[in-house]
Amino acid sequence: MADSIDRKETNDLIASDKVEGTAVYDRSGERLGTIDNFMVDKRSGKAEYAVMQFGGFLGIGSDYYPVPWRMLDYNTDQGGYVVDLDEDKLKDAPRYQNQNQQPSYDDTYNRQVYSHYGVTY
Repeated sequence: MADSIDRKETNDLIASDKVEGTAVYDRSGERLGTIDNFMVDKRSGKAEYAVMQFGGFLGIGSDYYPVPWRMLDYNTDQGGYVVDLDEDKLKDAPRYQNQNQQPSYDDTYNRQVYSHYGVTY
């Protein structure tokens, strides 16, 4: 249908399935990884974490890094998210190796993640 509107994205909103797979870049424009998924607070409805897939080759051997959502800025020119991180900061970052090892995202874990990135929890 020629006059149909893409309902998965507006100027300010985007559907979750369009966020998954979006590239994440550092401030110098180097690609760090992609958004695997994101974690939403059940009560507030706010995205709390972007879980970034980083490393490996074609998804094999990569790790998953929860990054506080507010650290990401969407850059329309790059068509992806930009974050003030580099590979060195990710080396010691909280992460897990597969979806079966997801953390509990309890208060202790959340404080650890936010503290690592220097973000107030």
